[in-house]
Amino acid sequence: MPDARANILGRLRAVQVEAPPPSDFSVVEKKTWSPAARLERLRTAMTAVHTEFLDATADGWPETVRAFLVAQGARNVALGPATEAGRLLAAACARAGTPAVVPYDRPVEEIKAALFGDVDAGFTTVRSAIADTGSLVLWPSPEEPRLLSLVPPLHVALLSAATIRDTLLGVMREERWAKGLPPNALLISGPSKTADIEQTLAYGVHGPKRLVVVVVP
Repeated sequence: MPDARANILGRLRAVQVEAPPPSDFSVVEKKTWSPAARLERLRTAMTAVHTEFLDATADGWPETVRAFLVAQGARNVALGPATEAGRLLAAACARAGTPAVVPYDRPVEEIKAALFGDVDAGFTTVRSAIADTGSLVLWPSPEEPRLLSLVPPLHVALLSAATIRDTLLGVMREERWAKGLPPNALLISGPSKTADIEQTLAYGVHGPKRLVVVVVP
């Protein structure tokens, strides 16, 4: 047996392995649009899978989000208070007195019961978006944990239109993903959905039932 193993390994080592040809990304690289067209493509693709959009100003978005949450009957919103966006939304909620803010600033064991049982909405920022596929790119961190976008039935995501890229390849290159990734980089195209064997589509079974993208310049 040792001789047979040595013979097999010897033959494998003797095989000349040719380097693979360089990757050809020319087809993807041809996909380019203007900033306005990127936003329109993103909106069209995501709306088709039940994503909702809100337009807001750079200064007024916290009140826009707060008023929307109240109008939707959300009693509270979970957010990362250490992020700038989280701090601004929390301040807007505090000034108006509603909805209540649930800060995700503790270990998951301490917030799990509230997050899974009581929280009506989760708020996150968006790192970038992909016009080609109609997807948001989220970059979870200790300051903004991934469960904010995965657990509450309503996910509100703040997107700067300036961060919308043409393709996933463009996002990976411009953001230098090869230099480092978080444990979970999330690509989200719509609310959670699943279908049974009869192709009956249901929303919210494995995550948020609603996804609302707040677009700012």
